[in-house]
Amino acid sequence: MARGGYRRRMCRFVAYIGEPVFMDELICRPAHSLLNQSLRSEQAKTRTNGDGFGIGWYGEGSEPGVYREVMPAWSDENLLSLARTLKSHLFFAHVRAATGTPIARQNCHPFQHGKWLFMHNGQIRGYAQLRRALEASLPDALYAARKGATDSELLFLLALSRVEQHGVAVHDAMRATLDETAALMRAHGITEPLRFSAALADGRRLHVFRHASDDAPPTLYVKQGERGSIVASEPLAGGDAGWRALKNGETLTLTHTSTAARGAAVLVAA
Repeated sequence: MARGGYRRRMCRFVAYIGEPVFMDELICRPAHSLLNQSLRSEQAKTRTNGDGFGIGWYGEGSEPGVYREVMPAWSDENLLSLARTLKSHLFFAHVRAATGTPIARQNCHPFQHGKWLFMHNGQIRGYAQLRRALEASLPDALYAARKGATDSELLFLLALSRVEQHGVAVHDAMRATLDETAALMRAHGITEPLRFSAALADGRRLHVFRHASDDAPPTLYVKQGERGSIVASEPLAGGDAGWRALKNGETLTLTHTSTAARGAAVLVAA
């Protein structure tokens, strides 16, 4: 049991931005790939993440593609086939450990709205008590766009409402959303922590966040190279060489250029 007397169920995810690569280079091939993490996670209380999975990727269209399924990632042959043949400069992959909402396709990550992709690891404690009040903050258009029942999708849409309707910068919008949620938790007498690590993309930029109201945020690492940048819940290969753990409260924006900079990743701290 984790601090506070409850088990911390943690999803695992990977995000990439850089030179186009086949998705299986990160999802399937590494020694500690996301597919292996779905069976044998090393840095989460729940070692097996079998409550569904999803991938999202940017191609030539104006909006990203998404494939989500409720079966465990390791048992879906379609995922293996897609990962071997899909090549993208920016993609997400996520394996889910459900935290109180149903195992259903609409509750699997990543979530997509227009040009945006979002995936999350963590939990709003006392979510059932807060859900109605949080949903009431959504503008009508985004309330209608909500497909599932998770706190993850709700946080995504709440932050997006600030970005798209009020012109708030992405990192400021996410901070305001988390602050508002934490204040609502306190108002309802919920003393257990809000924990949040997430990735948000618009096709050109990858924003990542690591946050907790206590000292135990969900794990999140970044690794940068000439070809691009990887963000992952756990390092994908043996050892931690080249991987840096984000600090509690740290946010980053990752972009990529492939011209005179030889594909060097550009990292902007926020």
